[in-house]
Amino acid sequence: MSDERLQTNLLGIAMKTPVLTASGTFGFGEEFKDFVDLSRLGGVMVKGTTLLPRRGNDGVRITETPKGMLNCIGLENPGVEHFLEETLPRIQQYGMNVIVNISGSTAEEYGKLAELLDVPGVAAIELNVSCPNVKEGGIVFGTDPEAAAAVVCEAKAHTKKPVILKLSPNVTDIVAMARAVEAAGADAVSLINTLLGMEIDINRFRPVLGNITGGLSGPCVKPVAVRMVWQVAQAVRIPIIGMGGIASAEDAVEFFLAGASAVAVGTANFTDPEITMKICDGLDAYLAEHGFSSIEEIVGKANPGFLGFRNDVQKG
Repeated sequence: MSDERLQTNLLGIAMKTPVLTASGTFGFGEEFKDFVDLSRLGGVMVKGTTLLPRRGNDGVRITETPKGMLNCIGLENPGVEHFLEETLPRIQQYGMNVIVNISGSTAEEYGKLAELLDVPGVAAIELNVSCPNVKEGGIVFGTDPEAAAAVVCEAKAHTKKPVILKLSPNVTDIVAMARAVEAAGADAVSLINTLLGMEIDINRFRPVLGNITGGLSGPCVKPVAVRMVWQVAQAVRIPIIGMGGIASAEDAVEFFLAGASAVAVGTANFTDPEITMKICDGLDAYLAEHGFSSIEEIVGKANPGFLGFRNDVQKG
């Protein structure tokens, strides 16, 4: 079907639709090739990548919760060298916009990763700052505005690719975080990352997850995510990629109305591998039913404090 109404341009990246996939829920994209037209997606935020290979956490790493799931995978991945030499050349055949999610333990590591990934075939970099800063006593980058801003500065100094900062919801003031990374030069923000949670086995008298705590995702977090997108859309002028519990076109519409310029689908990919295509179809039907000719027409439409960014207006 034609996606003319859904076509958009985000950070100079031409997208057939504003529907992306969230990192850690979609592998490197190729795992879903039998279920999804990968070129129809706005972009695939591939599995989190680090400088060196990581084996991830020991013990139970995923557990289902009411209307969601907890995970503590531990950033298991083959490392950036393997991604560049083996994975990226292979997945380029699918014609998808590849957005690489990166993690580091120092700001300098983020800069090094951004430099290595400043290559053809990579559309943008997404910074995962839900990681401990080893130089600052283990404080999580994403909970400190100055630390998050430092990561953005380091990445921007080492790449010409658009830099997206993934905001953590595990903070007192999400707006302060968004403003700090915008001031540091972030080209966009994506939110929300997972909420910190845990589950206890009442028969074995101990936490279920091997790491004790994990990231909570799925439909249960959507109201929190919509609220945070709403607040951030009133505070920054850079585009927002909204995510957190999206499992239907109706869910996605809420994020657009709150002020997101694009959305990313995460946990729902596990329950229905074709969900992104269904959401694209549903969004197109919604726009047609309400007489809109483009997705930009509904961005921020329900948010009176929305600052007015549109996908087709580049950051000045």
